[in-house]
Amino acid sequence: MELNVRGRHVLVTHGDARAAVRIAALMAEGARVTVIAPEVVATIDDLAARGLITVERREPGMDDLASAPLVIGPEPAAAPAPREPGERTGIVTLVGGGPGDPRLVTVAGRDAIAAADVIVTDRLAPQSALTWARPDAEIIDVAKVPGGRSTEQVEINRLLVEHAKAGRDVVRLKGGDPFVFGRGGEELLACLDAGIEARAVPGISSALAVPAVAGIPVTHRGLNQAVTVVSGHVPPGHPDSTVDWAALAKSGSALVVLMGVRTLATIAAALVDGGLDPATPAAVVADGTLPSQRVVRADVATIAAAAHDAGIGAPAVTVIGDVAGLDLTP
Repeated sequence: MELNVRGRHVLVTHGDARAAVRIAALMAEGARVTVIAPEVVATIDDLAARGLITVERREPGMDDLASAPLVIGPEPAAAPAPREPGERTGIVTLVGGGPGDPRLVTVAGRDAIAAADVIVTDRLAPQSALTWARPDAEIIDVAKVPGGRSTEQVEINRLLVEHAKAGRDVVRLKGGDPFVFGRGGEELLACLDAGIEARAVPGISSALAVPAVAGIPVTHRGLNQAVTVVSGHVPPGHPDSTVDWAALAKSGSALVVLMGVRTLATIAAALVDGGLDPATPAAVVADGTLPSQRVVRADVATIAAAAHDAGIGAPAVTVIGDVAGLDLTP
């Protein structure tokens, strides 16, 4: 059985029926135990049905979960009473929500969400993670829908500072990792400039995780010795673009393009013009880690057309390079 200990909270991620014995010992020591190993969950359910232990089942409300986690042991400490505004300055925590599946949020991220007075979220954050929030937490949706409803970054920064100055602990829940094309640096600087204590909880970046769940290793011995993560939100040749696509075409590096669905045709053309073999494998993965995940494969010369014909939309991750020709799914 693998145990990841976080203070008095133990997460059981692997094990069999015998793990229940160790869990009982941990409970006797006053620990709170979360079980997500299916075999252990079944044993705990059986023990609870026979009245041998008491279990509080926490349903996250996600149909795609094979089994709901269990929380076993003493009740968690009650949430602190709401503070009067101005009593103290709150803390802002940027939480990386990972690529989409809420099970990929870190334990530290989940703890921050559960303790927050205010949660500022957007469409790329795992929405099911909001079920971990306190019932009295204020949820603010800043949307960030491409071409649709969105909140300017300066307004998001203002919200973080305003609520923290009012004495509230704030979580800024973001997709992926806050510091990988997530504007986390801008938000952290805005808080620090305003005298607000702020920190970042890393998240699993979609740049690495989404190709992995699609069976594409971004590095593979014998195929590449480098991987480059690049933003495609502005196309090659745009005045705001700082990417040397011709240099990337000759680099021998696998390319992972984020935010590049709309500009993929222009990006692919620039790479081919820069010397990349048009037959180089490419893949686009949409809704990575979610039940709606889809993968489109083609060569770099035709990948944009293939993605368009398949109706692929954002969010999606594109991989270009020999590694995109691998398919390591079961």
